Amino acid sequence: MILKHKKIRWSLAKTSLLALSVLAAASGCGVNNGGTANNSGSGANPPGTTAPTEQVANKEPADSASEKMAFWNEQRKGANFMNSTSLPGNYAEASKQGIEFIRLAPDKWSKDREFLFEDKPDKTPDVDFLIGSSDKYEGLVEEDFQRLKADLDAAEANGTKVVLTVLSLPGNQWRQFNGRKNDDRMWQSLEYHKQAAQFWKDLAERLKDHPAVIGYNLINEPHPETATGFEDFWVEDYEAWYAKQKNTASDLNLLYSEIVKAVRTVDKDTPIMLDSGLYATPWAFKYLKPIDDPNVLYAFHMYEPYEMTSQNQNKGFTYSYPGKVKVGGEAKEMNFDREALEKFLEPVEQWAKDNSIPANRIIASEFGINRMVKGADQYMADLISIFNEKGWHWSFYAFREDTWDGMDYEMGTKKPNWKYWEAIEKGELPERNPKDADNPIWNAIADDLTK
Repeated sequence: MILKHKKIRWSLAKTSLLALSVLAAASGCGVNNGGTANNSGSGANPPGTTAPTEQVANKEPADSASEKMAFWNEQRKGANFMNSTSLPGNYAEASKQGIEFIRLAPDKWSKDREFLFEDKPDKTPDVDFLIGSSDKYEGLVEEDFQRLKADLDAAEANGTKVVLTVLSLPGNQWRQFNGRKNDDRMWQSLEYHKQAAQFWKDLAERLKDHPAVIGYNLINEPHPETATGFEDFWVEDYEAWYAKQKNTASDLNLLYSEIVKAVRTVDKDTPIMLDSGLYATPWAFKYLKPIDDPNVLYAFHMYEPYEMTSQNQNKGFTYSYPGKVKVGGEAKEMNFDREALEKFLEPVEQWAKDNSIPANRIIASEFGINRMVKGADQYMADLISIFNEKGWHWSFYAFREDTWDGMDYEMGTKKPNWKYWEAIEKGELPERNPKDADNPIWNAIADDLTK
């Protein structure tokens, strides 16, 4: 799941969840294959060069532009893949469950298993998947791209569509790879905006005709707010903050405008997804500006109240759903039930109304709760029912994540057995017992997937 952070309390909530299972991660590989761009000898394409358009073997050219966007014309229900490596078998399993698309973040494929599973030091802290290094983008890492393409080919072979996102961009290395500290350089220098735009232009040029790809999610959980002292939407004024940041490096709208323009010079049609600010909180829609592009969707993540959804055995299970939760650095206590969740999402609905954005251009691209929290099944059922009522797309977090079991809902409230961890240690997919999946929290998701 892609870590959300509020104030400093946001910043470590999900980190502590991940630390419990020894770094809850997403998509990395057993050995580091990331390399570095250009100077790794991987054949990376320098910015501005033209790379060949990639095709899937034995496949017709990709869906037409209109077909790619048409995919989103009706409500779609998906899941997130953020595993330690490419796990193509999971596409087939997801398809069996009725999951219509996968939101894929492959960033962890460049890290070794000791770092991801055993919490040992990162042997390659300056290596980032696809971009080479977040310090300076110098072209796609070809070896990484070929691994990604093979994974996308597997998705297509299983009839699964993919939204591609990234956890790291130039000047914005993912927190989990940056000593568990925010990397705010992107929000302090416009030079990183240019590098991010070049990266997405290069990637889009290579993927624009891939039939599995039905979306580019440009940046996962952007957080320009943290670079400028705004860290908690419960107690701070969003409009006042944005008024000071407009047209600076910490202006998310400015970044999106530059990247979208760059992508559209090589790929005019693949849908683009834009996360709201402060880790994709619904409240950051207050300053998000619509892009003048017919093929854009707008995304948010929902893990609120985070103090409840991020509970784990280390922190203890103080809260249950529905129930009262202290938020805003414990500055206030609020009751959370279905009505409260719907109210929390009001900024998204109001923004869409104000800007004439139809419901099928809104997506809850991540949402979830630690499966051990009392009432987790009702929490998921309530959110799904809200999204369905509003006609929004959704993708729960996560489907069969291999580095962390906290949101592996098929497991219900059971702890993983030794066979599970033995398979994980070998880099294999754990064997699944269908009886385990017959549990309230997975049924809350699965029952709706099959409707």
